[in-house]
Amino acid sequence: MILFSSVEGNQQCLDGGAMFGNVPKALWSRWQKPDSKGRIRLACRTLLIECEGLKILCETGIGAFFEPKLAERYGVQNQNSHELLKNLKALNVEEEEINYVILSHLHFDHAGGLLPSYQEQKKGKTDLCFPKAHYVVGRRAFQRACQPHLRDRASFVPGLTDKLEQSGRLIIIEEDRLPGVLEEHLSFIFTDGHTPGQMHVLFTDKTGEKIFFAGDMIPGRAWIHLPITMGYDRWPEKLIEEKQSLYKIAEEEKWLIFFTHDKDVTCTRIRRNNKSHYESYDEKVVLQKNRLNDL
Repeated sequence: MILFSSVEGNQQCLDGGAMFGNVPKALWSRWQKPDSKGRIRLACRTLLIECEGLKILCETGIGAFFEPKLAERYGVQNQNSHELLKNLKALNVEEEEINYVILSHLHFDHAGGLLPSYQEQKKGKTDLCFPKAHYVVGRRAFQRACQPHLRDRASFVPGLTDKLEQSGRLIIIEEDRLPGVLEEHLSFIFTDGHTPGQMHVLFTDKTGEKIFFAGDMIPGRAWIHLPITMGYDRWPEKLIEEKQSLYKIAEEEKWLIFFTHDKDVTCTRIRRNNKSHYESYDEKVVLQKNRLNDL
């Protein structure tokens, strides 16, 4: 049996203008109401896949590793608690049970959960979380983290690439499969619009149903609409073209699109409406040890 669970990590608040790129506030504030600082609430959600005795975690969210000043700057919620680890335990999953952690890219809101909380670090805990897991990263995404551009240098966790290499459990991916691991089910799709070599999981169950881990290609429902991109995206026009190509297949095959940052909805399917705009339907608020063909 193949089971899927959405696991919430620490939420954060980021500037709505940055999250919606060139969309005017008068429009985006209809979709998500900003706080007094102009920020919107974002999930940092992960996907747990349990298959053939393996437990695979797609990303780790932002975690609670930031010192208080930076945690406040980036709007990290519940700063003293590593929410991802707590919520995994609520599913009766300990961090030591995770076999693979697949990272779409190494921006801090997707990989920060690899680190212990700031409070734990103050007490001397410095090892990466998930001590028995292999950490899986695409080559170009890893290279970008090692040598970031000035534009996105602040998005990476200093020293994280060194820790990953020193763990002895880092797997660098260049192809569309994780060699020897669920190759009939687990594949990767690479995109460049948000950051070079972002690596998305596409998981196919035994019935042919598919779930796609969208990462920062499609942070949530509002970004399904093709022209909507983030100010954080490296190459917005490229990102729009990548969404166009992906949607043609995802709509036809009725993929579930899994969101990391949508605060209300975990995943959805997409279709074109009567204006030929893509929209969400069949929205799922939470997954908890579900099979895809039951959704």
